[in-house]
Amino acid sequence: MLSFTMEEYQERIRKTKQRMEASGIDVLLLSDPANMNYISGYDGWSFYVHQMVVVIIDEDQPLWIGRSQDANGAKQTAWLHHDHIIPYPDDYVQSLTKHPMDFAAQILTEIGQSHRVIGVEMDQYYFTAACYEHLKRHLPHAQFKDATNLVNYVRLIKSDQEVEYMKRAALIVERAMQAGIDAVQAGVRECDVAATIFQAQISGTEAYGGDYPAIVPLMPSGIKTATPHLTWTDGTYKQGETVILEIAGCYKRYHSPLARTLVVGQPTSQIADLSNIVIEGLNETLQFVKPGVTCEEVEAVWRASIAKHGLEKESRLGYSMGLNYPPDWGEHTASLRKGDKTVIQENMTFHVIPGMWFESFGVELSESIRVTKNGCETLANFPRELFTKHPNIHSAS
Repeated sequence: MLSFTMEEYQERIRKTKQRMEASGIDVLLLSDPANMNYISGYDGWSFYVHQMVVVIIDEDQPLWIGRSQDANGAKQTAWLHHDHIIPYPDDYVQSLTKHPMDFAAQILTEIGQSHRVIGVEMDQYYFTAACYEHLKRHLPHAQFKDATNLVNYVRLIKSDQEVEYMKRAALIVERAMQAGIDAVQAGVRECDVAATIFQAQISGTEAYGGDYPAIVPLMPSGIKTATPHLTWTDGTYKQGETVILEIAGCYKRYHSPLARTLVVGQPTSQIADLSNIVIEGLNETLQFVKPGVTCEEVEAVWRASIAKHGLEKESRLGYSMGLNYPPDWGEHTASLRKGDKTVIQENMTFHVIPGMWFESFGVELSESIRVTKNGCETLANFPRELFTKHPNIHSAS
């Protein structure tokens, strides 16, 4: 069931250990499920309980520590030898008297790692304050260091196989976006359009099926387009409403997000003009992207483009993305914004999302891109336009 070769997994571990050594970390505890997957291949919906992959600087193979009923899932999806898969009993799950990190600390003590420098992912969704307190209590002689995003930065440059998976995800999002646009009509319920999108995301293509994306369809309409992160209701679309669809295709946990804006009926001049400005700025920005420029230099091109029209955008223009689990497909590393001096390199992948949100309306058009030797390519091939929907007619303005 492995998604990559053993050579690729070993290269990931080598690069991770380089960063561990540079940070003075002997033992790295990974509880972010994307990082667990990246290092071990483990893939399961078990991140609602505590689990981790342990990378030890002077050991060839990591350990997987997780809930007992998930151990067979680790045996089936991870490349680790079975004696490196260590389950904790179910009475540790959501217990008031014991904690899974007590068990993890006991294992680290038994294998002689209790006096070392231990890196933990302090600022991510799955490592709680209780996790940290229990580890410190049961490993009093260890020194703890913040290793947040250590593996995320290893993930920043994609392998050719990772890029291939993201391109497959892009074919899925093309289908899902078209399905969503086709389904939007006056009188149609938002939830029914969401269901149509979900069906396309999961069914994928004839050649391969899709996976569940890390973020559900974001699809505000009407006045709700003034903000990006609303989902759907059981209300119906109204004639004249603007609708934003931000969705992703996902294949083997690799994502290709895409956003488009449509209008049920004829767009107002306000929406039409804003869409043209966003498209112009996005086109100019993508033409500038290439290896050697910095993230903030990319964002500056966008900022200068919309400034010609008297507009500015406070939020970042985009971010690195790829492998992930809920609640986010972003990698939490490089951002296209002022002050981020990350040098862009070949095979980095970004979601470039120049959304513009005002008090009562907004417009989004985004592209997921891969940086190439001399520029960039979009992962999906979808019209970069403002779509208009008339009764039973699909068209683009």
